[in-house]
Amino acid sequence: MRRFALFLVLLFALPAAASDYAREQKWADEILPTVLTGDPVWLEQPSGHNFLALYTEAPHAKAGVIVVHGMGVHPDWNLISMLRQRLPEMGYATLSLQMPVLQADAKFEDYPPTFDEAAERITRAVAFMQAHGYTKIVLETHSLGCSMAARYLERSPNAPIAAWVAIGASGALDYSKLKFPVLDLVGENDLPLVIEGASARARGLHGKSRQVVVPGADHFFDGRDDALLENVRGFLNQSL
Repeated sequence: MRRFALFLVLLFALPAAASDYAREQKWADEILPTVLTGDPVWLEQPSGHNFLALYTEAPHAKAGVIVVHGMGVHPDWNLISMLRQRLPEMGYATLSLQMPVLQADAKFEDYPPTFDEAAERITRAVAFMQAHGYTKIVLETHSLGCSMAARYLERSPNAPIAAWVAIGASGALDYSKLKFPVLDLVGENDLPLVIEGASARARGLHGKSRQVVVPGADHFFDGRDDALLENVRGFLNQSL
């Protein structure tokens, strides 16, 4: 555990890596013609860079959910696409973000230098949801996106977040200081780094927070969409 903590400290101390904006644009060019549910919006970072988000409203929404994908993909990818489209059917509006990406051969350890930019994007997403009248805002993150959200919360300890759904969080994220409920979702057949850190993450949970291991699920919840969705919906309905 100490080795892992030191590993994270060293990663966060690395010099900044340049996000691959050309790859972002390539993703946008590929997915926008196929988006049938929700509306594309472009949000602006402090640097002036515009990034894509997919906004899906819900009638009489209970909350606005900011959806954050994992390493090197896009806001309409696999389980992210399922969540952003199906949660509005259950009364939760969604805003799925394009997070910083690096070149296709980049590894996990290459990404922490992008986390400050990721935090900026989540900040802009929160402002967007507030401007659209959502008083309850939820973070819903997958894989590396959980670590990006952790950086956002570290930078913004008083962020107006009502709950956090962390799916396949890598390593030992510390939830103990958070003032809102957390659902830490783990697949029974998840990645080793997710499973190895599960006990440490569970120790930081309190109040309405909980950790759930989904039987038969892998890191991407392939073939387990309904189980994923039901766990998320159940947690949000009870926590908000």
